[in-house]
Amino acid sequence: MKFLDQARVFIRSGDGGNGCLSFRREKYVEFGGPDGGDGGRGGDVWAECVDNLNTLIDFRYRQHHKAGKGGHGMGRNRSGAKGEDVVLKVPPGTQIFAEDNETLIADLTEPGASTLLAKGGNGGFGNAHFKSSTNQAPRRVNPGAPGEELTIWLRLKLIADAGIVGLPNAGKSTFLAAVSAAKPKIADYPFTTLHPNLGVVIAGETDFVLADIPGLIEGAHEGAGVGDRFLGHIERCRVILHLIDVTEPDPVAAYRTVRSELDAYGGGLEDKPEIVALAKCDALSEAEAGEKSERLAPILGTRPERVSAASGLNMDRICHQIADAVKAARAAEKRERQAVANGQAGWRP
Repeated sequence: MKFLDQARVFIRSGDGGNGCLSFRREKYVEFGGPDGGDGGRGGDVWAECVDNLNTLIDFRYRQHHKAGKGGHGMGRNRSGAKGEDVVLKVPPGTQIFAEDNETLIADLTEPGASTLLAKGGNGGFGNAHFKSSTNQAPRRVNPGAPGEELTIWLRLKLIADAGIVGLPNAGKSTFLAAVSAAKPKIADYPFTTLHPNLGVVIAGETDFVLADIPGLIEGAHEGAGVGDRFLGHIERCRVILHLIDVTEPDPVAAYRTVRSELDAYGGGLEDKPEIVALAKCDALSEAEAGEKSERLAPILGTRPERVSAASGLNMDRICHQIADAVKAARAAEKRERQAVANGQAGWRP
């Protein structure tokens, strides 16, 4: 299945049905009168979050979605049928933006959540609606109201507990494959990963979702390499794992390059908890890897963990560190939700 995380979609709700102009004409009925029914309401356009999707590829091949029109009113006080609704099924983590791609309409993160995107037009009144003691034979009817039409953008931001960042070929996909059942593409050339990959990691009694995104290079926020658009997939992460290739001649410069791109992107990534690790430590001697670790210590305030997916060096330890950070973030979020529910949370803009 191809991965698509952004789609432009045109939607239109259904027009309402027209009211009917009709009078009773029955044999042996002395008094007739108006009996025109109302038109039916047009169908709505909804967006619904479902848990069996992880891409927007369905909207690549169908970009127009139109709800059904309401049925026209008929004689004998028969109302028109309501138009059929249209439901756009999207994966968890989908944000819906207006045509300007900036105004947020809805953010669907929980399966089962739904939002109304376009409301169907109301049906018109038939002439029976206008009957009164002073107007016993009305010839007035209303046409159905037109539906709404608009263009929206769907943008998927994967929901993961932790995300891996780093330069191309830093060992991100290899790390994900080693700690989970995910099978990302792994090769010895840059930008092997062209779309995010997810894997479930189990560390002790804690399990979390780990996301691997394409590598960042200097100038990614200006479009260099594959750009920084995929950083949106780790905006919802609780912790960031920053992998640095231990064979890099200057690990400090590598670290600063990625951090500057995270800061330039924004989205709260610069404030997320970060765990830094030196990857591929099986490629160097222990003394050489230790020297690279010492060079990073003054910047980080601590020595980064040295790991190797090939040999399994410290892989369990780093996974437990990520699990502890995720567990702490989950507990903080739970306390905040409880404070909001109890009305104890302070005002925030």
